[in-house]
Amino acid sequence: MPDKTPRFKPVYWSILIFLVAQLFMFAIVTRENGYLTAKNIYIPPQPEQSIVVWPQPETTSEAGVVTPAVPPTSSIGFILVYFAALIVVVGLILFFIPLSALKYLFRIIFAFLFSWGVFILCVFWLPFIAAVILALLVGLGWLIYPKVWLHNMVMIIAMASVAATFGRFANPWTAMVLLLALALYDFFAVRFGYMLWMAKKMSKSTALPAFILPHHKNEWVSTVRQVNLDDVAETEPEERDYSILGGGDIAFPLLLTASVYFARGLGSSLVIVGFAVAGLWAAYFIQSVFLKGKPMPALPPIAVSSLIGLLLVLYV
Repeated sequence: MPDKTPRFKPVYWSILIFLVAQLFMFAIVTRENGYLTAKNIYIPPQPEQSIVVWPQPETTSEAGVVTPAVPPTSSIGFILVYFAALIVVVGLILFFIPLSALKYLFRIIFAFLFSWGVFILCVFWLPFIAAVILALLVGLGWLIYPKVWLHNMVMIIAMASVAATFGRFANPWTAMVLLLALALYDFFAVRFGYMLWMAKKMSKSTALPAFILPHHKNEWVSTVRQVNLDDVAETEPEERDYSILGGGDIAFPLLLTASVYFARGLGSSLVIVGFAVAGLWAAYFIQSVFLKGKPMPALPPIAVSSLIGLLLVLYV
């Protein structure tokens, strides 16, 4: 008997996830400065230079002009080297070490990261102890009960927390260059199959750094272990049970939005959100019309669209 449960287009789920992630990020950044001030926590401001290549100490000129220090998290060169090294190291680990020896380690690492993300979100709104307890419960819940809906939700929160935390350090142009560089990597990683290979390996441990988009509503309560990425890659689009949206497609546009918020305010950051959503929709349009459902890197059109938005925000 044919499956008559309604199908939901991945593009709608992706845009919804993107917007919910932005809402969580704004929930953090709008409270961040007040919280840091109340707790007497000093965080270096965004560097005034458009792009800082490497970290630098605080300097004072002969005229007495002080140039603030630039931490590693604000320098594009350091960040790019870090991500390049991380990609290489993870690839080597997945290639040489059997997954049976890694799956529990990956699951624990992801549970920790998800707990950290929930803690960052909650600590700005709840008492410290309540934030810790809730974070631990969510992390353990994902570790024991890795349902698709829960996996997607904690991924959203973790990425919003990371973006809100590091967006305060990064100049908008630094965040934009990082987004463009990773869009280039995304293009080649998808083109040559590296991204799908890595996702397949990690999905077997339920530690999948991507959003799972079921095509039927009843599949939201299935577990991440039941997601077969071979089916996603090898079956026709209309016959698939799931689609995949890479975590970076959400995380790095979030970082740019947070950075613009701290540099230019809420109105400018909302402009970036609008252009990024347009780029995400364009990725699905290209995939549907020109690629006939084949894997499509979403970050390149998102990056190009976000760049247009940033130029308008800064120079118009």
